[in-house]
Amino acid sequence: MKLAALFSGGKDSTFAIFKAGLDGHAIQCLVTIFPKSEESLLLHHPNLRMTEMQALLMGKPQIEATVDSLEPSSEVAALRKALLFAKERFGVEGILHGGIKSVFQKRNFEEACADLGLGVVAPLWGIEEKEYLRLIVRSGFRFIITSVSSGGLDKSWLGKLITAGDVEDLIKLAARHGINPSFEGGEAETFVIGCPLFSGSIKILAHTTSWDGYRGRFEITEAALEERC
Repeated sequence: MKLAALFSGGKDSTFAIFKAGLDGHAIQCLVTIFPKSEESLLLHHPNLRMTEMQALLMGKPQIEATVDSLEPSSEVAALRKALLFAKERFGVEGILHGGIKSVFQKRNFEEACADLGLGVVAPLWGIEEKEYLRLIVRSGFRFIITSVSSGGLDKSWLGKLITAGDVEDLIKLAARHGINPSFEGGEAETFVIGCPLFSGSIKILAHTTSWDGYRGRFEITEAALEERC
C-alpha cells in the first residue's frame, strides 16, 4: 500500500517506517504536525524542526502542518488537512503510525482517515514493549532521549545515546517505577540520529538542556549531516 507516514523523528515513528518497508508497503511521504502545546496527548513535540534532516537522509518528501489552536480538535483538523494534501499530491492510500497501545491516538488517527477514505497501518500495535526496545537497538537504530517526565528517569538520561545495556536498565527502571518501557505514556521522548533507513547520520553540534528536578528536555540547536562510512 502507498502510505503517508506520520513522522515525529522519534524511535517509534521511524521504526514503523522501517517495519512497514519490510512488510511490503511503499512510503510516499512523511507527515509532521507541529502541536501548539507541549502537553499534546496526540502529537510529539521536542526537536520537531530537526525532522527535516531525517527526511533528507531518508530521501522522502515531507509535509509539515502547524496546529493553530490549543483545542484538541485543531490537531485532528491539521492532520486531516495534511493527509488530504498527501492523498492528492502523492496518491497515498493510507497512513502509517508508530502507535503501540495508545487507544486515544489510534482512535484519532482512524477518525482523521475515515472521511478521506484512507486506510491505517500500525505495524507496532500491541508489540511486547521490552522485546521491542531490544529489537530497535539490534536493528541498528541509534537514538537519544530528548525529554523525560517520569519518576525513575533523571537528568542523566537527557541526550543519552541508548545502547543495549541502557535498554536493560530502562526495563528495570520501568518495572521498579511502574512506567511504560516504550515511553508511549509520555514518560520520555526520543530522536533518531542514525538507522538503516538513513543514507548517513546526524551529528549534534550544540544543544540546550533544561531540568526542573522532575522533568527535563534536551533541545538540539545545531546539527550536521554526516555521510555513512
